[in-house]
Amino acid sequence: MEVRKLGRTDYNIGVVGFGGIPIQRLDEEEAVRLIDLARKEGINFIDTARGYEASESLIGIGIRGTREHWTIATKSMARDYESMKKDIEISLKNLCCEYIDLYQCHNVRTKDQYDQIMSANGAYKALDEAMKEGKIKAIGITSHDIGILESAIETDYFSTIQFPYNAVERQAEDLFKKAKERNIGVIVMKPLAGGAITKGNLALRFILENPNVSVVIPGIDRVEQVAENAAVAKSFIPLNKDERQELEKLAKELGSKFCRRCGYCLPCPQEIDIPTQFLMEGYYTRYDLKEWAATRYSSLPKKASDCIECGKCETRCPYDLPIREMLKNVTKQLG
Repeated sequence: MEVRKLGRTDYNIGVVGFGGIPIQRLDEEEAVRLIDLARKEGINFIDTARGYEASESLIGIGIRGTREHWTIATKSMARDYESMKKDIEISLKNLCCEYIDLYQCHNVRTKDQYDQIMSANGAYKALDEAMKEGKIKAIGITSHDIGILESAIETDYFSTIQFPYNAVERQAEDLFKKAKERNIGVIVMKPLAGGAITKGNLALRFILENPNVSVVIPGIDRVEQVAENAAVAKSFIPLNKDERQELEKLAKELGSKFCRRCGYCLPCPQEIDIPTQFLMEGYYTRYDLKEWAATRYSSLPKKASDCIECGKCETRCPYDLPIREMLKNVTKQLG
């Protein structure tokens, strides 16, 4: 597998990593099996978070006896000193590790949040202390806001940044170039645009063509994904003209207002599975699976039409999507 240096850290990592969000849905046996398969395929970077429910704990079990193989990254939504200090200890316990390779400030959405993190009693102080104590080895930051990360890389306080990047969402290319120039690692999330890009091979190859990317972390929850993802990095082939045009066509069709299925909008007070509403709409409108999508949509316990327009979902969406209007469109399409 092709290896790239993770910014200013000492870590040489395979360019395709293991995104740990989906394994929270698996049982222990299956999660451990996937992690072991990933190791055997040469994947050595694994990313999780405090907010991914059982993901940290499952990874902790899955890496037993092979800790030296892995570069482990996790992250916390904590913004203040005490909360971050507490989360670091929980992560160490969950991951069954004496140290964590990369600890990140998770999903920093606003300047106020960033300022709080960097304040005298902010989360960064706890991370800096933990690094001096050897509990973590490097500090990173993740966001869905380019402005936040532009400010972060200017400080030189962070070894890595993490941001969505794919053939549909290319707005961070200049940011990645600046990060590389400052020797800051670039971790790419949402490589399939939350499932909107169905051809994973093309999606990953597009990302790996960018020399400023350190590692891409597609979510993994099935056996076949492990070998397929690793194969892209083991025998990398640049996109040809037809493949590039195919991705460009998809990007044009999707535009900017589409759901990446990150799940931050949940829980809905009306118990609507919001990402699934948009997934079914996508199958109905984009993939010529109208009957299939309509049947599955009709079986959902709560539908887009159950929305009472409280707007709580929109306050949580990192992409500032007009979810209420989008749900109305789902109702219009699927009933």
